[in-house]
Amino acid sequence: METGAQRRKQPIFEEVTVKRFVSLLVFVAFALGISSSAYAQTRITFLAPDPLKREVDEIVQNFEKKTGYKVQESYGTGVSSRKTVGEGGALDVTLLFAPFDDALKTGNVDKSTQTVVARVRLAIAVKKGSPKPDISNAAAVKKMLLNAKSIGTVDPAQGSVGGAAMLAFEKMGITDQVKGKTKLYSGGGGPMNAVSKGEIDVAVGPYLSDYRNPPDGLDLVGALPPDAATPVDITGWLSTNVGDRKAAMALLEYFKSPEAAAVWEKAKVFPATK
Repeated sequence: METGAQRRKQPIFEEVTVKRFVSLLVFVAFALGISSSAYAQTRITFLAPDPLKREVDEIVQNFEKKTGYKVQESYGTGVSSRKTVGEGGALDVTLLFAPFDDALKTGNVDKSTQTVVARVRLAIAVKKGSPKPDISNAAAVKKMLLNAKSIGTVDPAQGSVGGAAMLAFEKMGITDQVKGKTKLYSGGGGPMNAVSKGEIDVAVGPYLSDYRNPPDGLDLVGALPPDAATPVDITGWLSTNVGDRKAAMALLEYFKSPEAAAVWEKAKVFPATK
């Protein structure tokens, strides 16, 4: 039988128990709030050149599935992406086409995180039905370009491909010889269409999935050898103001992973190891 003292103690015990339960609920809610906040911080902001959008989208989607992190993507041309970084718009992770010296000078990216994730090679295209020129080595490419009546590529001020083409001409020592017969276009479609219509003899563009969706009248000869045109590095960095450094570095490293390499190779982009 309960004593009076026992009956008096029971409500006090129950009150203490309820307080502890409520405190536990508050603690759990607080912990969940921290966890939710931490998860929200795993959103990675990301900038890349739009010529690579198809491949980058696929790689990012695979990364998100594998890690649970979320990536907020944005794109620009090879030139505009560099300008964005130069103006202080570097995101958590940024991929750029070389050359990018001006972007590095701004201090908006962490140079210690510089990582080459893949490489793009230049290609030569001619009108379908025309004899395919020999581009097996630098000497052959040089001869072909010197013999061509006209050459088309992207304006270096508009796209990185044009800058790469100019560097290739310089590497082969033919800059002055081809300057007068090289026509510059605002985008990659310009030289392709001009060649397909017979308006120019040769187009110099990226060896990227056979120029993506080329006109019917275009014949892609193939990628230029490295001794004629240095492959264009696709290089990434973390921002100096990166949010979640661990998550951002995981994304940057994933772009040179074996899973990413399979995506790059499918698009005729060379993984960083090749």
